[in-house]
Amino acid sequence: MKLSEVVVFILYLIFMLSIGVYFFFKNKDGGEKTYFLGGRKMGAWVAALSAGASDMSAWVLMGLPTSIYALGVGQVWIPVGLAIGYTVSWILQAPRLRRFSIVANDSITVPQYLTNRFLSKSKALQIICAVVFLVAYTIYAASSVKACGTLFNTVIGMDSRLAMYIAAVIIVGYTFLGGFSAVCWTDFFQGMLILAALLIAPIFAAGMLNTVNADPVPAGYWNAFSDWRQIVSGLAWGFGYFGMPHIIIRFMSIRSQKELKKSAKIGITWTILIVIFAALVGIIGRMFLGYDESVNANSLVFINMVRIIFPGIISGILLSAVLAASMSTADSQLLSAASAFSSDVYKPIVRKNKASDKEMMWVGRITVLVIMIVAIIIASNPNAGSIMDLVSNAWGVFGSAFGPVILLSLFWKRFNFKGAVAGIIVGTAVDILWYIFLASTGIYELAPGFIAGFLAAVIVTLCTKKPSKEVEELFDKALHYEE
Repeated sequence: MKLSEVVVFILYLIFMLSIGVYFFFKNKDGGEKTYFLGGRKMGAWVAALSAGASDMSAWVLMGLPTSIYALGVGQVWIPVGLAIGYTVSWILQAPRLRRFSIVANDSITVPQYLTNRFLSKSKALQIICAVVFLVAYTIYAASSVKACGTLFNTVIGMDSRLAMYIAAVIIVGYTFLGGFSAVCWTDFFQGMLILAALLIAPIFAAGMLNTVNADPVPAGYWNAFSDWRQIVSGLAWGFGYFGMPHIIIRFMSIRSQKELKKSAKIGITWTILIVIFAALVGIIGRMFLGYDESVNANSLVFINMVRIIFPGIISGILLSAVLAASMSTADSQLLSAASAFSSDVYKPIVRKNKASDKEMMWVGRITVLVIMIVAIIIASNPNAGSIMDLVSNAWGVFGSAFGPVILLSLFWKRFNFKGAVAGIIVGTAVDILWYIFLASTGIYELAPGFIAGFLAAVIVTLCTKKPSKEVEELFDKALHYEE
């Protein structure tokens, strides 16, 4: 244990919590829209890095590099798929989603948007979405909490469960207090830290390769084209971006279309650099550390590399990037799930639209707390799977359930409410069933889930009545919306 690393961790956590306290007092008189969407006032840099950091959780520093470290260069198709999907999402999806969400009764959540997009009075879509949110986000948050436990256990010897509790208190603290603004600003700082850590670690490790005596790398390790299933599954990860609520809600929060274009350039550049250097951490880590099953089992490539190369203060700063990645994703997931439950279930169904803004904020805060408690229980279970396993499960559900439906809602005028419901249900079901019964095929469940959800949405739409004239007019209005 290095005392300097512990000091850096403590200072970092205090800084994150202080951001939540600041926005608690700054926005204490704000309403539901301020707490859950920052009042649509996010600037380009904050929105871009927040979207990226909320996506790139600890798996990009721990799970992904370790997957490449252990299984070979064939795993680089995951970062390739992510880079393509994220770029397409910013360029094609973001501009329309921001305009459509404003025209669709100024929607502040994805379920609200989908319901308002079809001018539906039915709450079925909102309830279905909220249920998927709560389940998938709890699993996703569990991966972030587990990463914090692994980090503290490895670096300072703290019991991993106790470390999870401490991390959870900090994350819930600033999310509970500051809402969307606090989440975005903490993500902004954490995004810069993640990028710096991923740039520095593999470069220094590569410069030291001649000074270490690692085991030779097997020849098959370097073959990226040995298995077509790896290619298909890796590229399928890119589909997830089209339906990832905690990412696409950033598109809705940006203050203007002009800022969105600037934000897209920043966000795409940041993400491409992140996935490239995450892959390099895995590849160089294999040559630098040699193969060690304990490194593979606990996703320790980045952590061990940094601790070997750098002195305490620097390693503490770089390892704080793991905390940053974990926290920046968990906070966004918690807030998205809380907003879905409070705005799409509690307010319209439980309270019959009679809840005040203050009541809504407190319901959201309580939901954040409940989800984190369940996430800790999952993360503490030794049979829950690795960090990468938990992330891939949640990522697959979101991409399959919402990706096809959101894209069709933005680009197909004929698309209707029943098609959206069918797409979400079928996409979710196929993703889960494929994971349970057909995982042995080696095909990532997001690929069949996305295709099934898309086909179900299209077929049901074509077999049912076309949208009303008012819905078609809303579509046209959104296309030509100007601020």
